Amino acid sequence: MASNLDFIRHLPKTETHLHLEGSLPWHLLQATHTGKYESPPASWAPDFRFRNFAHFETELLSYAADFFNSPERYHACAKAVFEDALTRNVRYIETSFASGCIDFLNLDGHAVCDAIRAAVPPGLEVRIFFGIHHDGYTEKMSTVLEDALTWENLDGIDLHGAEDVPVGDWAPSLWQRARDAGKFTKAHAGEFMGPDFIRYAVEALGVTRIEHGTRVIEDLSLISLLRNRGVALDMCPISNLKLGVVSSAQAHPIRQLLDVGITCTVSTDDPISFGNHIENEYHLLADDLGFSRHDLAEVAKNGFKVALAPADWRQQQIRQIDKLLG
Repeated sequence: MASNLDFIRHLPKTETHLHLEGSLPWHLLQATHTGKYESPPASWAPDFRFRNFAHFETELLSYAADFFNSPERYHACAKAVFEDALTRNVRYIETSFASGCIDFLNLDGHAVCDAIRAAVPPGLEVRIFFGIHHDGYTEKMSTVLEDALTWENLDGIDLHGAEDVPVGDWAPSLWQRARDAGKFTKAHAGEFMGPDFIRYAVEALGVTRIEHGTRVIEDLSLISLLRNRGVALDMCPISNLKLGVVSSAQAHPIRQLLDVGITCTVSTDDPISFGNHIENEYHLLADDLGFSRHDLAEVAKNGFKVALAPADWRQQQIRQIDKLLG
């Protein structure tokens, strides 16, 4: 409906789960490799499904390796992503860059972080996270990861990568030391591994924000744990659908989780792989899960409620959402 289109377009929104490498605008990749990327990926088609996580990751990393060869490239990507977000009435973004890319591409992580920060335009609040893979604390990268806890422009760390790779014993200590250093901590969990890995992220890593958390619905006791600890889930329905985490859009558990008192936000995850914009996530909620305008507004409010921003600014955004509801 046109009215729904208009409402979603004007709704103040957040992106609390956005990978910068996975947000690389297609036109930037095209411009750096004339003739190689003439057509958008097949994965942008609404009915496309990745075979598995490895299929998705291999494709995404091939794009990243073809573009991100310097902090300046990260700056160019971030600038384009942030400026596009403003046109979609996104007011707040939490974005991450991957330690695996810094490692593989032999880049200066500190310089990359500073380059991303320098791309933030007026009118947009951005928080930057260093995404650390399950096996990312290597001899080469350990010094970088320890040093990252002192970077002024880094707001936090996140656990990235294939969930079935064991997490090293180093992780709980690093996550605690990150918090001690004033950094916020998050973790990807509950996408391909079940509720036990979400429990690990909450109890061992001590996080209060889970990226995805889709499979928490399988364990009622875990739902109680998340609710009691005030853990929020930064969910990405289109990503979950195209990666086969859910069998259909209608099967996504975000409605049930909201109904039992779990705070959920929505974001786009990796738009270069899924061909999505933040409005598409809201339209999925409305069209496939029956979310009313009030429901959509509550999801948008959740993004501002968990935002790592001053309380008065967050309340200002929430008041604007209430005003839009009328």
